[in-house]
Amino acid sequence: MLFGTVQDERGSFEILDRFVDAGGAWIDTANCYAFWEHPTGFGGQSEELLGRWLASRPGVRDRVKISTKVGCEPTEAGRFPETAEGLSAGVIKSGIEGSLRRLGTDHVELYWAHKPDPATPLEETVAAFDELVSTGVVGRLGASNYPAWQIERARQIARTHGSAGFTAVQQHHTYLQPRPATQPTVVHRFGAVTDEVLHYLEHNPDLALWAYTPLLSGRYTRADKPLPAEYDHPGTTRRLAVLDEIAAETGTSRNRVVLAWLTGGDPAITPIVGVSAVEQLDEAVAGVSLELTTEQRERLDSAA
Repeated sequence: MLFGTVQDERGSFEILDRFVDAGGAWIDTANCYAFWEHPTGFGGQSEELLGRWLASRPGVRDRVKISTKVGCEPTEAGRFPETAEGLSAGVIKSGIEGSLRRLGTDHVELYWAHKPDPATPLEETVAAFDELVSTGVVGRLGASNYPAWQIERARQIARTHGSAGFTAVQQHHTYLQPRPATQPTVVHRFGAVTDEVLHYLEHNPDLALWAYTPLLSGRYTRADKPLPAEYDHPGTTRRLAVLDEIAAETGTSRNRVVLAWLTGGDPAITPIVGVSAVEQLDEAVAGVSLELTTEQRERLDSAA
């Protein structure tokens, strides 16, 4: 997310090279990354850096899949979210054209609606996304930060019209659970996975779940980054205790166990891990490579 702004080019290239060498396949970005860190107040820097990296690494584009997003880029600097671009047909068309130009590619494997747009009818958004799939510039479609009911409505519209529909959901998800009825502190109000979302995914196995901020931005392991207020309840204490037990048994860390729990569960989840150093990437790779026993997973699941 911060490639090209906070994360300098040399360090970003080192992380990306290591990622590919480790067998990494998916790179997730957005057209708005990272407007809040750039003096202009507009995004595009992450995609531009990725485009420069791809151009300087012949053959790498064939080894990686790219997902990017549209819908959150501000139309006026310093005024977000009230001036977010939305998901009209025109914005989606110009959005993919800009992303492809910055990335230096002629297609992306997955294109996300970054957040709901109440000002645009879902029918218009679904039709515009379908056109991108039909022309081959987009492989699949996903919905990020959408409530389950709206995902289902969009998919129903697509089914009715024989259009391409959402086959991926991107939400915030991690091992710790916030108190019920609390608003998440650092994500969109519909951005956190709920029991309703998990139930919907259980009955729609064609939908893949991608989890952003799965390590709570370092809060599992960093004393200088306390947990948000919504995690201040007895269940957090119990789940952290089990997490520490499993980490000790496997000779690993909390972060690795969390990633193993996400990727090896049902449904299997694709965690989106933001890193700022090669060492953090290596830790993440070790986490998704860790296999938990059935008994360990049951203990993690039952702690509440």
